[in-house]
Amino acid sequence: MSELRREAFRTYSARQARRTLDEVGEYAASRNLKGYTEADVPRLIKEVHIAKPHRCKVQSKG
Repeated sequence: MSELRREAFRTYSARQARRTLDEVGEYAASRNLKGYTEADVPRLIKEVHIAKPHRCKVQSKG
């Protein structure tokens, strides 16, 4: 009986996780007005790094 309960819980958890991921995906798709894809991410990160002024790190002596 215990094994049956464990399997039922695993199935339930997997369905809940899938549902949550689907909801997050739908939300993200609604916020992606420019149509970026996963392949665009490295290029976008580089663009942001180039556009941002770099801060100098101050090293403490001690």
